[in-house]
Amino acid sequence: TARRFATTSPPQYVYKTQYVEQPIDHFGFEEDVGVYKQRYLISCEFWKPGKPIFFYAGNEGDITWFCNNTGFMWEIAPEFQAMLLFAEHRYYGDSLPFGPDSYNTSHNLQYLSSEQALADFVLLIEHIKETQPGAQASSVVAFGGSYGGMLAAWLRMKYPNIVVGAIAASAPIWQFANLVPCDTLDVIASRAFRRTPGGEQCFENIRSLWKNVMDTWNGEHGEQLLSGIFNTCKFVWDVKPFIDWLSKIFRNLATVNYPYPASALEPLPAWPVSVACSFINESVLTGEEQLLAVSKIVNFYFNYTGEHTSCFNTSTQASASLGDRGWDYQACTEMVMPVCSDYETSMFPPAEWDVEAYAESCAKRWNVTTRPDWVVLEYGGKDISSYSNIVFSNGDLDPWSGGGVTTNVSDTLTAIAIAGGAHHLDLRSSNPHDPQSVIDARNIEKEHIWKWIGLSTA
Repeated sequence: TARRFATTSPPQYVYKTQYVEQPIDHFGFEEDVGVYKQRYLISCEFWKPGKPIFFYAGNEGDITWFCNNTGFMWEIAPEFQAMLLFAEHRYYGDSLPFGPDSYNTSHNLQYLSSEQALADFVLLIEHIKETQPGAQASSVVAFGGSYGGMLAAWLRMKYPNIVVGAIAASAPIWQFANLVPCDTLDVIASRAFRRTPGGEQCFENIRSLWKNVMDTWNGEHGEQLLSGIFNTCKFVWDVKPFIDWLSKIFRNLATVNYPYPASALEPLPAWPVSVACSFINESVLTGEEQLLAVSKIVNFYFNYTGEHTSCFNTSTQASASLGDRGWDYQACTEMVMPVCSDYETSMFPPAEWDVEAYAESCAKRWNVTTRPDWVVLEYGGKDISSYSNIVFSNGDLDPWSGGGVTTNVSDTLTAIAIAGGAHHLDLRSSNPHDPQSVIDARNIEKEHIWKWIGLSTA
């Protein structure tokens, strides 16, 4: 999935790290399944008893990372006199139901799902209300970005008795089944590259790259040649995963195309798509010259700070704070987001969405049955007008916006479009280089929170 967010020198927020005991299985009745300790972070620095609780629905990674990089919550907490509560998602960070054995077997992994995670969140909120004097009457507002934004929205949908509303930033809740075209991710990512200075040449050089990679790999000593040019830790014995790795770098650059330096996935300068394009936007590139130019983009993405002195691992995409293995399991079971690409509409290698082949690959890796339609059935798909009090925000530069809610569904299911915004820019700390669109978005979000809190206490 799409992924997430810090400045190069993130503010040092003060919070306590605590743990709460959770059932490993919320929906079965066997006694011997056991319990585990879920990590959460809490700050009562600005909170007054009875005032709201701002709850962050943890993503697929270490919760301290999301806590330190969701500055919007910290910045508005004093105004609302709010408690801040950041919940870690089960199977990520320190919240491992079976400790070091959590990923060892499909049996141990079977409790990794969005439904189980939402139930954890509900019991954690109840735990805080029962143990924190003065919190019993506090309204709870959910926040989240990307997968966390999806969880925040779903938490409001499934448990409206627990949270009064949700800020769901860059939450692609419609990136499932056939709710949106499967090529929308790559079409929008390609648009981000085309919109940069010299973007048309940049776009064309990336679009012609894939055949060049294949031709090189099929040539004499191709697997060794590609490894040397791109400084990979192993020879490129299989070209398809290598092409996938390169493709994800371009998608990630579009996702974190912020107007200031940031360390969302890797430390990068302002407008990283423009910087990446500067390596390849002056002329038509072919052959080894093209490969060498694109290798500079790879080095720029992974090694902008110059601190990365070793080779590049093609099985790694981003920060170690994100749990790629856990997300792969979730994507193989219920978080099945179709992605395809077409040579006519994007710069990415042509690829069809083959759900049968996808499910077969997942079965080999995880010994699971893929359920591509379940999320639509479980959370409503596009038929969500009966829900209320959710703000969906999306930046027009964000590839994941294509699977998001970008127009108002009802008076209480509101969409905010952020011109010039990448992946949940609005949840990040305010910055002098913020476009006016994100300043406006944050103010609208605050207005909705005041309204929700007022309704809950009326």
